[in-house]
Amino acid sequence: MNHFSMIDGALHCEGVPLERIAAEVGTPVYVYSAATFRRHAQVFRDGLKAAGARVHLAYAIKANPNIGVLRVLADEGYGADVVSGGELARALAAGMPAHDVVFSGVGKTDRELIRGLEAGIGQFNLELEEEGVVLAALAAARGLTAPAVLRVNPDVDAGTHAKISTGKKENKFGVPIDLAPGIFDRLATLPGINLRGVAIHIGSQLFDLAPLEAAYRRVGELVAELRGRGHTITHVDLGGGLGVPYREEDAPPAPADYGAMVARATAGWDVELMFEPGRVIAGNAGVLLTEVIWVKPGVINPYVIVDAAMNDLARPAMYDAWHDFVAVRPRGGTMTANIAGPVCETGDTFAMGRTIDRVERGDLAIFRTAGAYGATMASTYNSRALVPEVLVDGDRYTVVADRIAAETILAAERVPDWL
Repeated sequence: MNHFSMIDGALHCEGVPLERIAAEVGTPVYVYSAATFRRHAQVFRDGLKAAGARVHLAYAIKANPNIGVLRVLADEGYGADVVSGGELARALAAGMPAHDVVFSGVGKTDRELIRGLEAGIGQFNLELEEEGVVLAALAAARGLTAPAVLRVNPDVDAGTHAKISTGKKENKFGVPIDLAPGIFDRLATLPGINLRGVAIHIGSQLFDLAPLEAAYRRVGELVAELRGRGHTITHVDLGGGLGVPYREEDAPPAPADYGAMVARATAGWDVELMFEPGRVIAGNAGVLLTEVIWVKPGVINPYVIVDAAMNDLARPAMYDAWHDFVAVRPRGGTMTANIAGPVCETGDTFAMGRTIDRVERGDLAIFRTAGAYGATMASTYNSRALVPEVLVDGDRYTVVADRIAAETILAAERVPDWL
């Protein structure tokens, strides 16, 4: 469920007309619903009740790192899963306690490891043995002990898009699960590190729970083996990856179904289970609001040219992803059209030959399910402005990220004095 609905013939976000936001902020603009973020956070938490009381929730900041969004989720009791020093800074600035922060990612620099240590974060997810050696040395040199888990790669195909699959043996993430016991033996002896468990994440936008359950069962076997070798295992990080409906007919697993599977797969583990939901919290909580610039005649279908582009919403160009396109104030009737943006790339196309609401020049429309991996992946390609972000709460809204104009970006550049 989301809180974008028709009221008096026009789309609203909660109690705010999208037409008002377009008039006062301009387009393109991301619009987020605080009520939807809260509801999704609560539903995900409730779905895991079957897994027991020892559950830690760390929102995957990469999905949507806006600090206003993070504050909403911090108020819901969520910690943060971060993959960079910048994301760590955002989590702390939003009021997420350092001890509730998990630092993931395959390429943490020494500087980022030190920032995490000095901030006192709750857990480092190690991606390779050498990272554990370096982290232990950095912590010991500062008189600290770093809480950490070892990320393992179970060689399980998540059955999702190849570019967001992370659990197969050829992927860059984690260590092969069969090598994990030896790595664990060696790292656990080092001063400066408390290697307390293991982590796993096999992919994103999952619609089938079977691969997850298979991966979790492999992790359960690993936990038993590690304990048999004398290691104390208190934490297992099960990652995230639950899918969201991008199309009306999509039916991803409900958090309650996921929770029931987790309870079944982890029975008897006696650990704190950690989760890193991202898209499932943020995806349907946001839309990209855009204006139709032209309806351009085409050889087969007309092109609906909008002022949003691939630099604002990269997923269709990058993943051939689907986002529903809906008129803010429908005129009645439909048309078959291609939807494209102004960027000088053939790939700047959101849809081809799609049946959509009939639109004309100057109409407003939205791309749905844009709350995750939308603004966070935006760029300034073609010297376009960075898109602003708006957070709605009831009948009020505020701009939570300004539009950064091309002139502002240009002002940060320099011509060498020898030219």
